[in-house]
Amino acid sequence: MKSQIIAISVLFSTSLYAQDLTDNSLLKEIPSIQKNIEKQKKEIENLNAKLGKHIIQIEGLTKKVQDLETSNDSLFKLTEINGGNISSIAIDLGTKIQQTETSAKDSISKLDKDVSTNRLYWIIATLATLLLGGLIYWLIGKRIVSSQMDVETQIKLSQTDVETQIKNTKKSLEEESLKLDAQLLEIINTQLKIKEFDNDKTPSGEKDHSLVLKVADEVTRILMNLEVMDKEIKGYKHLKKYSESILDNLKAYGYEIPQLIGMNYNSGMNMVATLEFDESIESGKQIIKRIIKPQVNFDGKVIQTAKVTVAFNE
Repeated sequence: MKSQIIAISVLFSTSLYAQDLTDNSLLKEIPSIQKNIEKQKKEIENLNAKLGKHIIQIEGLTKKVQDLETSNDSLFKLTEINGGNISSIAIDLGTKIQQTETSAKDSISKLDKDVSTNRLYWIIATLATLLLGGLIYWLIGKRIVSSQMDVETQIKLSQTDVETQIKNTKKSLEEESLKLDAQLLEIINTQLKIKEFDNDKTPSGEKDHSLVLKVADEVTRILMNLEVMDKEIKGYKHLKKYSESILDNLKAYGYEIPQLIGMNYNSGMNMVATLEFDESIESGKQIIKRIIKPQVNFDGKVIQTAKVTVAFNE
């Protein structure tokens, strides 16, 4: 390249020179042209020096480029190697992922199958348990109901038997009681017949009422017992009439026993009263319900004060 520049300079100088020969008017300018040539030579030398530096720099850059190309080739080779490794790893990883996915799918499928089977077993076991429990409950319930019915029937029968026995026993006792009371009235009546009431006096000379008071008490007791007995009991009607006849017979001797049952009671009456609440009677009423000891009058005078039970309702 330097030789080309020199050649160009020579040709240019030759051309100038030829032109100076042909043109005399330019001869005077030769010295200045030479100076210019010299100057241009120096400039050319400077340019050549600079060019040399640039060439050195270009050679250095070229070397660097070559080094870079070498490095690029190495990097490309490494990239290819890494690419191949990555491809191999990707293929291997893909294979492992596929295997893992297949294994997972198989495991999940097996697990689903096991769960489904176990669930089916549990459902069957639960249904069987419920069915068995329901059957047992039904059988036990039926047996309990049957047992309850048997027990209730037995209880009813027992209650009926007991009630019948109680009624029969009560009836027998009441019949025996009526017989005893009838015998007692026979004895009382006999004593009253043989009693001489006119000559019956106490040591003090007063009238002796002791026998009549005992008779009145016993007859009243018998009549009160008859009030709570069944009227259909054998001997009931006979005993009641017999008792009333004895009280009537006492009237012939001047004795009177008032019938207080069912009378309205007030606190001014001459008697001892025990009050009992009874909501069956009319509100505000007080009625003599039972005679514990009868009132006995003789010749219009009270010789025994009555003791009674009075029912009331506020």
